[in-house]
Amino acid sequence: MDSMEQAADESLLKHRAFVAFWLARTCSSFGFQMFSVAISWQIYALTNSAMALGIIGLMQFLPSVLLALPAGHLADQLDRRRIVLLGQLIECAALVALLFLTLFNWAGKIEIWGLVFLISVAKALEWPAITSMLPSLVPPGILARAMASTSVGSQAAVIVGPTLGGLLYVAGPDVVYGVSAAFYLLSLLLVARLRYERPPQPRLPMNLPNLFAGVRFIRDRKDVLGVISLDLFAVLLGGATALLPIFAQDILHTGPWGLGLLRGAPSVGALLVGLWLSRNKLEKHVGMIMFGSVAGFGIATLVFALSTQLWLSLLALAALGGFDMVSMVIRGALVQLDTPDDMRGRVNAVNAIFINTSNQLGEFESGMLAAWFGAVPAAAIGGIGTLVVVGVWMALFPHLRKRQNWKMIPNMKRRGIKHEFSLLSWH
Repeated sequence: MDSMEQAADESLLKHRAFVAFWLARTCSSFGFQMFSVAISWQIYALTNSAMALGIIGLMQFLPSVLLALPAGHLADQLDRRRIVLLGQLIECAALVALLFLTLFNWAGKIEIWGLVFLISVAKALEWPAITSMLPSLVPPGILARAMASTSVGSQAAVIVGPTLGGLLYVAGPDVVYGVSAAFYLLSLLLVARLRYERPPQPRLPMNLPNLFAGVRFIRDRKDVLGVISLDLFAVLLGGATALLPIFAQDILHTGPWGLGLLRGAPSVGALLVGLWLSRNKLEKHVGMIMFGSVAGFGIATLVFALSTQLWLSLLALAALGGFDMVSMVIRGALVQLDTPDDMRGRVNAVNAIFINTSNQLGEFESGMLAAWFGAVPAAAIGGIGTLVVVGVWMALFPHLRKRQNWKMIPNMKRRGIKHEFSLLSWH
C-alpha cells in the first residue's frame, strides 16, 4: 500500500485544521442562506416590486464575475487566511449594519442594495482564497472525501438555512440578520485559529498576463480544461430546476408545498450521496465515474421532464442532485490536484466565473426554451443535450476518460508550461 492509499484510509477527524475549516465553511453557509431569505422578503415587503428582487440578484452576480480574476491573483500572492478573514469580517459588519438599519426603520431599498453589493464584493474576494486552502489542509489521498464533507455542510445549509431563516423572520428581519452575523462571527473565530502555513510568494504585478494566467493554465492542461468545460456545459444545459414552478403547477398539479418539496429534492439527494462520499474513497476509474455521473445527471433530467407523477419527479430530482454531487466532487478534486499551489487562486477564480455564468445562463436558456417550446420539451432538450456533451467530451478528452486515480502524470509539460509536478510531493 503506497502513501496515497494509506492516506485514503485516514479519518478526516484526525486533521484538526480541516475540522476547523469545515465548521467555518458550514457556519458561513448557514449565515448566508438565512440572510438570503430575509433580504428577499424584506426588499419585496418594502417595494412590492419584482424588479427590486431582480436587482438583488444583479448586485450578487456582478462582483462574482468582475472581481474573480483580481481576487484569484490576490489569493496566489497574499496570505489566503487573512483574505478570508477580511472578507468574512466585511460580511459580518454588513449584516450588523442591516440589523441596526432594520431595527431603527432606516432600511430602504438603496441601503439594502448597497449592503448586498458590499457582501457580494467580500464574497467574491474571499472565494478563490478559501477554495485554494483546502488542498493544504489534508493529504492528497483524502482530498475528494474532504471536498465531499465540505459539500455536505453546504447542502445542509441550503436545506435547513432558508427554513430556519423563514421561521426567525416571524420575529423580524433584524433577528435573522443578528443570527446570521453570529454565524459569521463564529466562522471568523474558527478561521482565525486555523493553522494554515504557506511560504511567502514572489510578488507579481496585477497586470493582464498575470490576471489571465489561470485562463492560460486551464487552456494548456487538457485534463483541467476537460473537467471545467464539462462542468460549464453540463450546468448550462441542466437548468431544468429553473422551471420548477411551471412543472409544479401545470404538469404535476400541486401547490406551494409541492414546489417546496421539488426545490428541496436535489439538495436531499446531494446530501445523502455527499455523506457516503465523505466516508468512502474513490480510487479507480475516476474519469469514467465522472462522465457516468454527468450522464446520470442528464438521464435524471430527462426522467423529470417526462414525469407526470410527483413521487417520480421527486426521485428524479433527488437522483439528479446525487449524480451532480459525485461529478462535482471528482471534478473539484481533479482541478485542485492538477493545479500547483501557486496557481490555485487564479484557476479557482476562472472556475468560479464559469460556474456563476453557466448557472445564470442555464436558467436563462431553460426559460427561453420553455417560452418557445414549452416546459417539458425544454427540460428534455437539456437532458438530451447533457448526454450529447458527455459523449463529445469523452471523445475530445480521452486521457481524462481513461484516468484511473487521483495521481497526475509527473513531469508533464504541455505547450510551454514549465511546472513539473508529482501529486505525491506537493506540500
